Amino acid sequence: MIDRLSYRAWFWRNTTAFNYELAPAWLPWSAVDPDRIAFAWDEAEASEITTVIASMVPPDDAGWEEEHRFTTEVTALLAARYGRWTCGWHWAVGEGGGGGVVTHWCCTSHSMAGPAATAAKVVASLLEWRNWLEELAERFERLAPPDGANAEDRSWHLERAATRLVTLVMDRTGAECGWYGLCHTVLTWFLSSTGMGAQDAKDAVDTAIDGRFESWTAPSQTLIDTVGEDLAVDLTGVQPYRER
Repeated sequence: MIDRLSYRAWFWRNTTAFNYELAPAWLPWSAVDPDRIAFAWDEAEASEITTVIASMVPPDDAGWEEEHRFTTEVTALLAARYGRWTCGWHWAVGEGGGGGVVTHWCCTSHSMAGPAATAAKVVASLLEWRNWLEELAERFERLAPPDGANAEDRSWHLERAATRLVTLVMDRTGAECGWYGLCHTVLTWFLSSTGMGAQDAKDAVDTAIDGRFESWTAPSQTLIDTVGEDLAVDLTGVQPYRER
């Protein structure tokens, strides 16, 4: 049985750092990598967590503060039970969701519709987010430069990975409001998955993107290629030498 008192205590211990340490965009790849973090899920687990979440849903006439508290406490519950990777469960597509990839949730005002329906949306969003992380892990493995690659080979693999991952995020988000934030996170996670330090990965992606992407604007293929090439050259000092 899920102990709500335990997760509430965990939440209040972590309240000060909650917005930073648990916001999905700030999480390191090591905290979300599904190959490192098991996720046991079955019908019994789904039923139990759905019941608890349903009991947390505020009344229909709840104000913004109560609705925000609901999403915050649900995030705390999921993070305490399954791990910090769950904090992206409501990083939804578009302005209301912060420019993420989740489609089952939008924002509290549009997604909350009674205890049972709201809890079902939370669970569907959680599973959708987990599937996204598992997809990323598989793509990262396929796109990573091979061990022992020389600078030229590494440059080509990095450029190819960057262009494909940018395109993936653009397609999944529709390049809606704030999509470039998810793009930045995915590229940073990719570099981290290859063994690069989190801060070095973030700095490299900052330099490559450099404000080039905008909300509601799908970048041209030329711009995507330029970002990928700049990232590869910055990290290897060598121009990519092969066609993708």
